[in-house]
Amino acid sequence: MALTYTAPGSAPVTIDLGERLLWTDEYDWSAAETETAYSTTGALLVDCATRQAGRPISLDGQTGQAWITRAMCDQLRTWKARPGAVFALTVRGSARNVLWLEFSARPVWALIDSEHTPELAYLPMFKFLEV
Repeated sequence: MALTYTAPGSAPVTIDLGERLLWTDEYDWSAAETETAYSTTGALLVDCATRQAGRPISLDGQTGQAWITRAMCDQLRTWKARPGAVFALTVRGSARNVLWLEFSARPVWALIDSEHTPELAYLPMFKFLEV
């Protein structure tokens, strides 16, 4: 899995997220949408459509399988701070354009403040929205 950001007027930068993040909501969303209601006469009204965007993508490393460094967390937090930025997220060989909704990470080990280094391992959690 990889995340690519292209700032205006510059070359794309890609961060490898590793292969151990779990896509927790992969099958929770469907492009097909159906809504039903009843008219004032009691007739059934059915509206069917295909969603064109908006698929949530949650990637979870909190189960202990996906470690990233503190330095990578700092870079990802900088990217996340760009409101409205669209990123290219590659999952299972397929690139998707996404907005970044959430990012959090917790250290693998509980250390005192002076022991934190750029190489310290963290467990990440990402939430994106496909656009």
